[in-house]
Amino acid sequence: MTTQASEATVERISRSILVVRSHRVLLDEDLAALYGVVTKVLLQAVKRNPARFPVDFLFQLTTKEWNALRSQIVTSKPGRGGRRYAPYAFTEQGVAMLSSVLSSKRAIAVNIEIMRAFVKLRGPLASNDELALRFGDLEAHVEKRLSAHDEAIAAILSAIRQLLNPTVSKTRGIGFTAELDESEKQ
Repeated sequence: MTTQASEATVERISRSILVVRSHRVLLDEDLAALYGVVTKVLLQAVKRNPARFPVDFLFQLTTKEWNALRSQIVTSKPGRGGRRYAPYAFTEQGVAMLSSVLSSKRAIAVNIEIMRAFVKLRGPLASNDELALRFGDLEAHVEKRLSAHDEAIAAILSAIRQLLNPTVSKTRGIGFTAELDESEKQ
């Protein structure tokens, strides 16, 4: 496959990757189309090898998930020639395991492109992790500075309160300028 054709295929596959239950997945019908087989044939190969597909590799969508996806993807309604059951979703590991079940040359070539698509989508996640780390550092730095500022502001407010409410001194002034308290006048 040429580099340009490969990039186009990776881009097309990337658009088919969905996020379901916090996993990036490809639906059985999308994989079947990529491999050039009927969905039923793909699922039969999977069902003949159940030990190779644990629940973190492959799971069937719930009715609620399928209805939500159906409204996004705009597929035919049940009873009008559409699917009669919810599709299976293959995680990245499940797709990799498919290469051991489907061993045709086309399956191997398609699998390589699918793995490239998953890797391409993982790139932004790594930069997001780096951004999250930097944001955490910045947040800690700001918190530290804010606590120092809070202490300084509290000291300023205390000084202002003292200026607004001066305490009266009970000591007598020196010399003739001091006024006598009422108790001293007697």
